[in-house]
Amino acid sequence: MNPYELRKKLVENVTKVMVGKEEIVDLILTSILCSGHILLEDIPGVGKTTLAKTVAKSLNLSFSRIQFTPDLLPSDVTGINFYNPKISEFVFKKGPVMANIVLADEINRATPKTQSSLLECMEERQVTVDGVTYPLEKLFLVIATQNPVEIQGTFPLPEAQLDRFLMKIKIGYPSFEEEIKIMERFEAQNPLDDLKSVLTSEDIFNAQKEIEKVYISRECKEYILNIITATRNHKDIVLGASPRASIALYKSAKAYAALKGRNYVIPDDIKYLSKFILPHRIILKSNLYLEGDPSNIVEEILSEVACPVDDFSNKEGMNS
Repeated sequence: MNPYELRKKLVENVTKVMVGKEEIVDLILTSILCSGHILLEDIPGVGKTTLAKTVAKSLNLSFSRIQFTPDLLPSDVTGINFYNPKISEFVFKKGPVMANIVLADEINRATPKTQSSLLECMEERQVTVDGVTYPLEKLFLVIATQNPVEIQGTFPLPEAQLDRFLMKIKIGYPSFEEEIKIMERFEAQNPLDDLKSVLTSEDIFNAQKEIEKVYISRECKEYILNIITATRNHKDIVLGASPRASIALYKSAKAYAALKGRNYVIPDDIKYLSKFILPHRIILKSNLYLEGDPSNIVEEILSEVACPVDDFSNKEGMNS
């Protein structure tokens, strides 16, 4: 199954539960195909948890939810060795991170020590407990949520951990008509209860192989780097996007193009995805840190950096 067909089946299934979230599904699927993680930042009640569960069920993947609280310990996330008196040995009890899709709910409510327990998981796809390393699932995705409004009792994610997330997405309020449909859809029961799986992990792996064939021109590569460089030279930014951001934008553009049915990347793919990949990776100067919005700075950069105009399809018939 190619990425375009995969996207069509997933969106069709997810919209049986969610209303008007096709764009968010596209971004989540792009992240999955890039083996990236997602930070959903929005107020409570807009469907963050439901969306994560719906995607996991549609893909027939194992799902676990970790409710991050101040008293949560790293071992509550990764797992722990406990002594079994029946066999007189220590036995490893797997933590909830041992799943395909892990929902880290309200991640900024846990202490930095517990937050950091996800670092190795997210970056290296493994967990180390008492000197023993355990591999995570081959298809592994962390979807973390946080409420941007509440500050009391929270611990903001450090820059090193924010950089581990491929995208930062805001779901937003539904429109008037969409909210009418939501009330009607959830009137009798939760439609998620009867949702069936339509895809498998093998479909994802096959789509990932197809993405490797997507062509990206020299002009588009330079456009990516021009945007990244602009974040490093902007007067209001003290720390610009890193090379990891360049790679993230490069891979995401290829995946997004494939989901849209193209075998080549266009500048609009890069421009669109920059709004979700870059804002959480830049640090504003101290005088703007509390009041400034990194998203507005990125929008400003995108309006100033020259967008290439050309035929971006692979003229020579090459696949990469």
